[in-house]
Amino acid sequence: MNNSAMIPMVDLKGELEFLREPILKAITEVLDSGEYILGPRGRLLEKQVAEYVGAAYGIGVANGTDALYLALKALNIGPGDEVITTPFTFFATAEAIAEAGATPVFADIEEDSYNINPLEIRKKITPKTKAIIVVHLYGRAAKMDEIMEIANQYNLKVVEDACQAIGTEYHGKRAGAIGDIGCFSFFPSKNLGAYGDAGMMVTSDRDLYNKILALRNHGSHIRYVHSAIGVNSRLDEFQAAILLVKLKYLDIFLHKRKEIAKRYTLELSNLAEKTPTIFDSGEHTFHQYCIELEKRDEAAAYLTKHGIASAIYYPIPLHLQEAFKELNYQEGDFPVSEKAARRVLALPIYPAMTFEIQNQIISALKAYFNPN
Repeated sequence: MNNSAMIPMVDLKGELEFLREPILKAITEVLDSGEYILGPRGRLLEKQVAEYVGAAYGIGVANGTDALYLALKALNIGPGDEVITTPFTFFATAEAIAEAGATPVFADIEEDSYNINPLEIRKKITPKTKAIIVVHLYGRAAKMDEIMEIANQYNLKVVEDACQAIGTEYHGKRAGAIGDIGCFSFFPSKNLGAYGDAGMMVTSDRDLYNKILALRNHGSHIRYVHSAIGVNSRLDEFQAAILLVKLKYLDIFLHKRKEIAKRYTLELSNLAEKTPTIFDSGEHTFHQYCIELEKRDEAAAYLTKHGIASAIYYPIPLHLQEAFKELNYQEGDFPVSEKAARRVLALPIYPAMTFEIQNQIISALKAYFNPN
């Protein structure tokens, strides 16, 4: 099959067709307003996202990576400090720690959830430990009750990397509003995606809120008056306007993702070595739907041959990345993460996916597992 006809991992064009009219109207209104940076749409989005996740304050930033970095800066974390996080995540999680001047300390994940294991966190705490960055990977909530208990016991700050998990729930609370600071990415492929880079931070601590407001804008609350060394990380009005339109549909889209995931698990649980757990609650919002296969690369090649995209999130755990070689981790240090990196395969999932398209994917996988 010609690659141009492939079933994609995410169908951004299909989503645009559904929302074209209100999005074009929103963009035109920004153009006509003459306000493009730190304007009323950004402030409204900050308010609505904060309310949606259950936090007191929202702060729009340029992207999810900046959100993580600014969270650490706002918490006064820097050289000489250690921050515990997972090695099985996108690079930006640990990159932000290193950019802040602190040292990433990895703790292995749970086999079922792919999220950081609270028991492993305890083993990594030292007098230098200042914070934990918890990743809600693929949209599934980490064990925040246990993690917050550890943080309170050792007086540690908790930053939630909820970049893949807007709308995810954990024991009645939404991801991002449980720790000290929550960080979101609105990269186009996210469950709530902009049409460019964009991000958001949330907190219920007023002092942290005021500090982050300055840090994202060159350390300035008043023009040309700088109280700290900050960065230029502001959410522009175009992206804010687009996100305001899409936020109205977020819960509908998350429901559709869950229905697609439920059917995948129903059809594939007897074929793949492992399929995701489907919760009655909102504990998983399925930014990615990942199965595990012993011959993962062979299955991916088969899907490609039959016009179906797939992806690997993530093929090399962070402790084995060349960028972190000075941390002196070795292969075998985090066996659960390393096993997942060898076996995990993400299948296409997006709200506009039809029954027929999903059936094509499922049928191809069934034919792969049962070639006769």
